[in-house]
Amino acid sequence: MILEVNNLHTYYDTSHVLFGIYLAIENGEVVCLLGRNGAGKTTAIRSIMGLVPPQSGSVKFKGEELRGKPPYFIAQRGIGYVPDYRGIFPDLTVKENLLLVERGNKREGWTVERVYGLFPDLERLSNLMGGALSGGQQQMLTISRTLMTNPHLLLLDEPVEGLAPLLVKLLGERLKHLKEKEHLTILLSEQNVRFATELSDRAYVIEKGVIQYHGSINELRADEDVKRRYLAV
Repeated sequence: MILEVNNLHTYYDTSHVLFGIYLAIENGEVVCLLGRNGAGKTTAIRSIMGLVPPQSGSVKFKGEELRGKPPYFIAQRGIGYVPDYRGIFPDLTVKENLLLVERGNKREGWTVERVYGLFPDLERLSNLMGGALSGGQQQMLTISRTLMTNPHLLLLDEPVEGLAPLLVKLLGERLKHLKEKEHLTILLSEQNVRFATELSDRAYVIEKGVIQYHGSINELRADEDVKRRYLAV
């Protein structure tokens, strides 16, 4: 098991947001965390990354306890985080955004050229400022920049939110490549049930900060009650 989250409780000030959530991911799996807007998906991802420190519970990565550790420590251990707000450097070019990560990365693995192979559009746009990119292009750049840190586990928070259907399809193809060809382990937080289930091996469903369901993708597809009650599909 590469990631084990057990009995995790997270607060925003005095507001209790996550109530004893649990997650487990095997090496090479793609697992999705599904739920409506405000269900607790982003808080769960940020809690794993240490951006919102959980008050209690356990987050183990390759057997090492990470709860209470700062985000930079967690990133150094091999967890890459792609936030829902993208967070690129708008006043740097596409290539500069990537090189900034490469220069600080001492492990072999992803390079600018390899990223361009995954997202050919970024090579064509390499001299364009990050702030001039479309939303879909910025998402490609954000994912690419995170890959340049050579993560063993990739956390994706709502990667297709606000994207046009054509870009959703393209991003799905690229993530499928990461799963099948690169064997990258991925935890995907998403509202787009169809997109997430086409990529994932297993699903967790969260509602009001509580894990309400866990099962294989085929089991979820067959469970009309869960989809109706928690996913509105």
